[in-house]
Amino acid sequence: MENLKYQDGKLEILDQRLLPNEAKWLPIGSKEAAFEAIQTLAVRGAPAIGIFAAFSMALFGKDDPAACKAYLDSARPTAVNLSWATARLAKVMENGGDPVAEALAVQAEDIEMCRKISAYGLSLLRDGDGLLTHCNAGELATSRYGTGLGPILLGKEKGYNFKVFSDETRPLLQGARLTSYELEKAGVDVTLICDNMASQVMKNGWIQAVLVGCDRVAMNGDAANKIGTSGVAILAKHYGIPFYVLGPTSTVDPNCATGADIQIEERPGDEIKKLYFERPTALPQTKCYSPAFDVTDHNLITAIITDKGILRPPYTESLRALFQEEV
Repeated sequence: MENLKYQDGKLEILDQRLLPNEAKWLPIGSKEAAFEAIQTLAVRGAPAIGIFAAFSMALFGKDDPAACKAYLDSARPTAVNLSWATARLAKVMENGGDPVAEALAVQAEDIEMCRKISAYGLSLLRDGDGLLTHCNAGELATSRYGTGLGPILLGKEKGYNFKVFSDETRPLLQGARLTSYELEKAGVDVTLICDNMASQVMKNGWIQAVLVGCDRVAMNGDAANKIGTSGVAILAKHYGIPFYVLGPTSTVDPNCATGADIQIEERPGDEIKKLYFERPTALPQTKCYSPAFDVTDHNLITAIITDKGILRPPYTESLRALFQEEV
């Protein structure tokens, strides 16, 4: 499912704010438009943001790569792929390289990484498994297959029949609007549930594994993902269900020791009270607290699945070894 188009110096993205009711392509003609697209979630998902930021840097950062990088990075601080991609493009431009070729390389690498992540993840699942997802980590959030949804979509191609339960993922409803949309389009058996129903489907014995993506992984294995992920992990631990975090190696931050070092983005309170409702659900003066992400403790994570392989605890050792292999 394509979410970005680049041709002849023109950049467009599928406006994910309008899904599933409308598939509209949004032209991006300036760094300001790119910033707004990231901040307002027209493009979202850590890998997809990184790819989009790479093309935005290539098109709009030529005059001052460092300034463009700093500007785009400030749009959403939690997802490490954003700053990773802008740093990569800034370095290429400062060294006189071809930024468009580099952006295309970032995109191609993500496709290959997602394919590997999907294959590693699928190796941990059995045909007929019941799976729970939270938020959206499929092709809309990446390039191909996805991370958290990758094993499901690859499994469908190979003839696996999973029964997926998708948390709606309040307040922005990425699970309802995007995950159920992607899986329905792919012909996967998907059932939408409210976030507070996850415990019940686990208790019923309908879930054999939980698959989630990630926006940043600390070097001790703590993982930031969409708000509510940590609660799902706690439930999975209680019911003895494997909890898998899936993401490319670019999502692992070697400069982040623990989850306490991850900056958590806060969203406007009106997203809780007004967004996707015909009428506000609370009084105008009612205060809201709306963090976009939470951090799942490494002790709750069964395995971290990357394009380099399946990492097991202790993560301080397996993650360190991951980066030593790259040296």
